[in-house]
Amino acid sequence: MPRVQSQRGFTIIELMIVMMIIGILVAIVLPSMRVNATRTRVSEAIMAFNNCKTMISEVYLSGSDLPGAGNWGCEVDPGPQSQYVNTIRTTDEGIIRIELYGDPKLTTFEIALAPLDDTGNIPTVTGSAIKSWRCGNPGDLGSPAYAVNSKYLPGTCRGL
Repeated sequence: MPRVQSQRGFTIIELMIVMMIIGILVAIVLPSMRVNATRTRVSEAIMAFNNCKTMISEVYLSGSDLPGAGNWGCEVDPGPQSQYVNTIRTTDEGIIRIELYGDPKLTTFEIALAPLDDTGNIPTVTGSAIKSWRCGNPGDLGSPAYAVNSKYLPGTCRGL
C-alpha cells in the first residue's frame, strides 16, 4: 500500500502576523538604538575634556595667575582633535568648550565643562581646589543655541 505524504506549512495569515510583529518591534527599538548610538559618540567626545580638566585644576591649585582664554595649554583649534571633536577652546575662567562633528545630529554643536569651587560657583581666583565640574549646561556656552540636545548627553553630563 502506497503511503500518502501530506505537506504542511504555514498559512499566509500566520506569516503576515509574524511579519507584523517584527515590524512593530523594529518601529519601537530602532529610534532608541539611534539615540543610544549618538549618545555613545558624545560620550567618546567627552573624553576629550580630560587633558584640559587636569591642566585647569593644576592652575587653580598652584595659585598662579589665570592664563586667559585660549592659553591654558590644552586647546585644539583648528581641529579636528578626534573622530567626533572638531575643536577644544577655553575661556578666561577655565570653562572648556568642545565643538562636535562627524555625525549629522552633532555637527557644529558644543558641550561645555565648567570648573566649580566649593560654593558651586565658577571660581574667579586661584589658590583653591576645583571641587566639581558642571557638564552640559547651555549657560556655559557662548550661545545656548549651540548646545547639544540633552537626550544625546550621558547621564553624568546633563548640566547639573
